[in-house]
Amino acid sequence: MPAVRPPRPAEPLPHQLLAALAQHRIATTGQLHDLLRPDATRQAVSTPLNTLRRQHLVGYVVLPQSGRTRAWYLTAKGARLTRDLPALRGRPLYPITSATAASLKTPHTLTVLHTHLAFVRDARTRGDEHGYLDWTPEVSHPLSDGNKVIADALMHYTLTGHDQEQRTKLRAFIEVDRTTMSSERLASKLIEYARLWAYEPQPNSRQRTRQTPAAAVWLRWYPVFPRVLFVLTGASRNVLANRISDLQAMADQHPLVATLARHVPLGAATLEDLQQHSPTGTVWTPLTSGERRSWVEL
Repeated sequence: MPAVRPPRPAEPLPHQLLAALAQHRIATTGQLHDLLRPDATRQAVSTPLNTLRRQHLVGYVVLPQSGRTRAWYLTAKGARLTRDLPALRGRPLYPITSATAASLKTPHTLTVLHTHLAFVRDARTRGDEHGYLDWTPEVSHPLSDGNKVIADALMHYTLTGHDQEQRTKLRAFIEVDRTTMSSERLASKLIEYARLWAYEPQPNSRQRTRQTPAAAVWLRWYPVFPRVLFVLTGASRNVLANRISDLQAMADQHPLVATLARHVPLGAATLEDLQQHSPTGTVWTPLTSGERRSWVEL
């Protein structure tokens, strides 16, 4: 097992807190502590958060039935300030700038962040590269009919190997399911990803005269189409297992999804398994066939 590498912050903690809230929209004090300063005291994070609150850059809501747990978000002033942060340049930001909006978005957003934290902790233990800015929530891409596929998150992850010289860059679209939608609707997300994988925009008249070859639209952003990973929670193991079975049925029975599955790794796991055994444990069920495995082996 490689030595655990502590985070090497490149900028002051208040700047990192603002960037993290701009990136993830809402986070509890504990999540920010685990994300940015896991080896420090909780006070090391709560003190600058309260300073930022007095400067009217962040606000918080108190989560119900949580022992007064605070969930932090950027104010309008804080959101304007973070637009100039170099780490966020060029990224679409969807800030939540009011307590009302924060309350509506909190359950799903915090669950997505819990998923990210499982990968962050695993990367630290393994010596891989995956930090708080390597997870971009709500990434959208166009589909052929003018609609969009919106992933709960896009993950960038770098396997570094035992000698720190072998580097493998991986990407994954993350779908977090809290069992708040029907199983059929969840499985239909696979159709959207299959359509994105197959979508080749038609060239306009000027491009046709130049005989420009068609290319899949996703090649604008990725050298390889990202894995598609479903993380399920919010119900019994039996219910979650049935939902994974429905995802497998979609990958087997829908012609376009079946084609996607032959080219792109697809998998599903429960959030509880990620937190208990780590994402690189044998916790992922392939949506095609085979035994459970690590997400990097799908």
